[in-house]
Amino acid sequence: MKFITFGEILLRLTPPNYEKIVMTNHFVASYGGSEANIALGLSNLGVDSTFFSVVPDNSLGKSAVKMLRSNEVHCSPIIFASDTEVKTHRLGTYYLETGYGIRASKVIYDRKHSAFTEYEYSAVDVERLLEPYDWLHLSGITPALGQGCRNMVMRCLKAAKEQKMTVSFDGNFRSTLWSWREARDFCTECLPYIDVLIGIEPYHLKDRQGRDFKDKMSMHPDYEEQDEVFQRFVERYPNLKCIARHVRFVHSGSENSLKAFMWYEGHTFESRQYRFAILDRVGGGDAFAEGLIYALMNHYKPVDIVNFAVASSVIKHTIHGDANITDEVGTIRSLMNANYDIRR
Repeated sequence: MKFITFGEILLRLTPPNYEKIVMTNHFVASYGGSEANIALGLSNLGVDSTFFSVVPDNSLGKSAVKMLRSNEVHCSPIIFASDTEVKTHRLGTYYLETGYGIRASKVIYDRKHSAFTEYEYSAVDVERLLEPYDWLHLSGITPALGQGCRNMVMRCLKAAKEQKMTVSFDGNFRSTLWSWREARDFCTECLPYIDVLIGIEPYHLKDRQGRDFKDKMSMHPDYEEQDEVFQRFVERYPNLKCIARHVRFVHSGSENSLKAFMWYEGHTFESRQYRFAILDRVGGGDAFAEGLIYALMNHYKPVDIVNFAVASSVIKHTIHGDANITDEVGTIRSLMNANYDIRR
């Protein structure tokens, strides 16, 4: 299958050795962003992956694309915007202060008025862009960046539906980018066009009294509670073929546990739970989405799909950077099967 995703790639600046931003005198530079992370992860697992974005036509934009290409992500649709097309002519940036022990990680965004958010997407021929591909992935981060991005996401969803593509969508709510109500309103409009839903927020799923079924959910639901919510989604949106979400247990800033639930082919499945030390938490959710998409594309058994997705996320927590650069499926499957032996 041929995969394409659309989103912003960011410059990430991180103080080394768990230093705080106020203490450091230099930063480690890398690139990432939710949709780019998934394209990178899938490409490393052998999937034909393409990334569509807008970057400034300068050294930073070229460097970001060079990194993608070095991981065999196809970048031919990417637009290198000139300073006449986007006045600010800048690449979005974020600063990551990596937590340790009881100190949580912290992110500071500097992405307003980037080339990606300022570009005029109305001229993009979406139907032609998507025509060569089988699978489209989008997230709730892109529409949060502005009305132009919002319109582009909706155009992509409608075109993909017309072209009978498989569409996956990760809600990925970011409170620094838009309000909870804005996010729920827009992402709910997306639901009729989605086949694979990753995460159960931010969406409206109201009962007859106007209360959202999910608002009363616990942070760590049991099987019956999660199954009920999945059933409510499917009743209202029968186009959904798969719904998956991971559940995180935070023991400290350096140690978490993960498990997941997935509704697929009429049944809800629960993964095994993994406890692990954290090297770099950023991109863990994207690695879950990547693992889910890969396993669905390769027709794994349902219980293996959800376990592979969680194992993919867990492995990402052991890798520096935003993306799950794991180039052997067997590495993820070994963790999925709880095999920790040295591979010789």
